[in-house]
Amino acid sequence: MGGEKRVLILGAGFMQGRAIDAAHRKGWKVAVVDGNPRASCASRADIFEPIDLKDKEKIAEFALNLKKCGGLDGIFTCATDFSLSVAWAARECGLPSHSVEAAAAASDKVKMREIFAAASVPSPGFIVVEKHTVKEAGKMLSSAGISFPVVTKPADNMGARGCKKVEDESGLIPAIEAAVSFSRTGRAVVEEFMDGPEFSLEALVFDGQFHETGFADRHIFFPPYFIETGHTIPSGIPVEQQESAVAVFKAGVKALGLDYGAVKGDIKITEKGPMVGEIAGRLSGGYMSGWTFPYSSGIDLTSAALDLCVGLRPASLKSVKNAVSAERAWISVPGTVASVSGVDSAEKIPGVKDVFPLKKAGDAVVFPRSNVEKCGNCISAVDISAAGYRDARDKAVFAAEEACRKIVLRLSPRNRETENFLFRYAGGFVSDGLKESGLPEDSFPENGGFNFPPPCFHLPFREILGGSYPSVFSGGWMKKDFRTTDGGSRFPEEIEIPGTLENFMETVCDWHGRNILSSLIQAFETEPDLSGALRPSAKNDKLLSMKYWIAFLRGGIQGLLYVYDCI
Repeated sequence: MGGEKRVLILGAGFMQGRAIDAAHRKGWKVAVVDGNPRASCASRADIFEPIDLKDKEKIAEFALNLKKCGGLDGIFTCATDFSLSVAWAARECGLPSHSVEAAAAASDKVKMREIFAAASVPSPGFIVVEKHTVKEAGKMLSSAGISFPVVTKPADNMGARGCKKVEDESGLIPAIEAAVSFSRTGRAVVEEFMDGPEFSLEALVFDGQFHETGFADRHIFFPPYFIETGHTIPSGIPVEQQESAVAVFKAGVKALGLDYGAVKGDIKITEKGPMVGEIAGRLSGGYMSGWTFPYSSGIDLTSAALDLCVGLRPASLKSVKNAVSAERAWISVPGTVASVSGVDSAEKIPGVKDVFPLKKAGDAVVFPRSNVEKCGNCISAVDISAAGYRDARDKAVFAAEEACRKIVLRLSPRNRETENFLFRYAGGFVSDGLKESGLPEDSFPENGGFNFPPPCFHLPFREILGGSYPSVFSGGWMKKDFRTTDGGSRFPEEIEIPGTLENFMETVCDWHGRNILSSLIQAFETEPDLSGALRPSAKNDKLLSMKYWIAFLRGGIQGLLYVYDCI
């Protein structure tokens, strides 16, 4: 093959497609393994072999065969949790990589926390719980001097699967059992909750040197889970805080023994200073290494990391661009997707670089409890001009968020999961009138009553609306003709709104940043007949209108369209 390289890439999913393409641009031959032969990028490999990514021995056997039959120069992964499989196969083939011991420590949160504690790397206090010790967890926490709130997480998984914040002992055992169910080894970590903003950091390590490559703000929402709705790079925090976070990241990398290849870290800045959430011996997922960092810096980090895996040194890690890049995700009410609209409009927004729908018609969707349950992502980039960083950041964030707001997932009607999300909750009460509408009697929790999943519009129920969803209608109905600045109406006809909402129409926003008014406008543009459905003129119409409004306040545009499609 002359100067041509041959590389084995672990994973054939969407994120790994970036690495497959980067290797092909270099003129390399690419072999790929994945447990799913129908993975989205499997067909782009020169050689594909269906192997479970956990099966490091079988991957090593396949790699040795590649080396024997045509040669093999490197083994690589990104955005997977299988850096140990990479290191194992690389060791068997005599190829450059992090050591097996370091990769194992970076893939196991128990080993990682133990190493950090021994090396005095700032990280949370923790205990380890196994299936047979779950019921002893409360005593174990007390003995370790760890107080609530705590975080439960599987010892060996990624993407925030099985991670949950627990406020008191009453929720501890169920949360640990959920975490254990996501662990391949049946173990969970219960650790101190680190309160503070979170950041994603990346670096390449080689020749005894640590080369920082990326520092991004992470945006985490929807407690008690930890859902990353996006990130923004470069970070907006002061330089001195960034430097202190990088120092802790670097100390953690050194303690783990990660000394050759890509490393990524999740770092929180707390009252105690920067603390390590976790560190992995690979490039990150979540669009940072393959998209937002290159858009921001001009550096093809995936290509640079591929060079390292075959024993080459990156030509340059010096930024050639100066831009802000933002990634944001859109989410959904639970159910089954009937259609996806707005992608074309999202792509036309100035500054938007990519729109990646992950769900299509026929796919099941849930309200996310982990970072693998989101419905799609929009990525923007805006050059930092003479106006400066802040202006570029504002424009990049707006572009990515506005693109997400253009996307509408319309859900299939008469779906139990959707009905449960919109109308059925434990406790609360329902008025006689609403009973006649066919809504379940346990539909309306007191105080608006949502911890998780949260309502689409988080109205101040306790303080203003009297304590529950029926109280939304306690102020009667109010005719509104929302005028534009030029005097025209925003709607095809005058509508009626619950009087209690008058002061919230432009101040309360949904999960994606649409306020109530703009959400109605977008819903009516999607389905013009909806404006008439919201106008109560007779008893039955009023009950139906109430159902529409409850579905809307709970599920936004999707809730309105769902009730319309059911009827």
